[in-house]
Amino acid sequence: MRVVLTGGGTGGHIYPALAVAREVARQDSQAAFLYIGSKHGLEAQLVPRTDIPFQSVEISGLKRKLSFDNVKTVWKFIRAVSDSKRMLREFAPDVVIGTGGYVCGPVVYAAARLGIPTLIHEQNVVPGLTNKFLSRSVSKVAVSFSESLAFFPSAKTVLTGNPRATEVMHGNAEAGRAFLGVDKNKKIVLIFGGSRGARAINEAVLSIVGRLSGLADTHFVYVTGDVHYEKISASLRELGNIPGNLSVLPFVHNMPDVLAATHILVGRAGASTLAEVTALGVPSILIPSPYVTNNHQEKNARGLERAGAAVVIVERELTGETLLQTLTGLLSDEKRWEQMRENSLTLGMPKAATDIVAQLRALCRK
Repeated sequence: MRVVLTGGGTGGHIYPALAVAREVARQDSQAAFLYIGSKHGLEAQLVPRTDIPFQSVEISGLKRKLSFDNVKTVWKFIRAVSDSKRMLREFAPDVVIGTGGYVCGPVVYAAARLGIPTLIHEQNVVPGLTNKFLSRSVSKVAVSFSESLAFFPSAKTVLTGNPRATEVMHGNAEAGRAFLGVDKNKKIVLIFGGSRGARAINEAVLSIVGRLSGLADTHFVYVTGDVHYEKISASLRELGNIPGNLSVLPFVHNMPDVLAATHILVGRAGASTLAEVTALGVPSILIPSPYVTNNHQEKNARGLERAGAAVVIVERELTGETLLQTLTGLLSDEKRWEQMRENSLTLGMPKAATDIVAQLRALCRK
């Protein structure tokens, strides 16, 4: 099977596409891939680290208010559709999958115009503008949450879950602990603000670093995000006496292994993160980003909160003290942690990538 993948801007759009590619490759060792993204997006950094060829189109997102920039965006879109058609004709894919972000707009639209089977995947409860636009043209729509079904044409929309859920099921807890250098008898708390980090979470954590040593049976893994790492490292050096039970990393590339070893996750409520923690049954403390379209992260997070799988702290109420109290309460209450774990597992869809690949194969047969 020859597959074109497209999607970008943030890890939440890129990692699901790569998860689908890995599942296709697991099932078909002869599969061939091409990833089309933006050279300015995070995908331009992440995809080349895999063995998937990467090509780019020039595109930008529409402003949500009247702006002359939107005229330029429309012109870029038309040109990007033309460039995409050329790339698609050269690669000759059997199917094209888009996982969101404005870059997948021209690529998927071009594929639909060329008569190539197409599938888009929506990660969030509330769909983005690009996927709502593309849903009229594509062959199939896959969604991560049942609440999203109402936003798309029912005849071609299926609930699959997020393919990152399948990806983390291949994680190895022992390998994760070995990577971190953490003994198997210690609980691991993973603090992760998403692929680009989160300033509010970083500030809250910095304010309580000196008190983490009091939780000696727990190891804290603090992933700052590449853009914040140097500044956070400098702040920690100024504080001095960094606890021995704290690891500070800019990014984690073997996240399935680390998550498999994680006792509690503290982080944003991006759709991929939620898919991962529910597949593994990891109780979480979620701090939704307020800077995303339609406040979709809080809507994602509240679903886990209602199910008893997570605690939600909105950013305006986040302080180091609030975070520490919530953490210590959950770490010290094994019965509550176990119930949250069970609740989380009931929400998980660990076969998501397998189900999406089945949809791709069905489209190819047609």
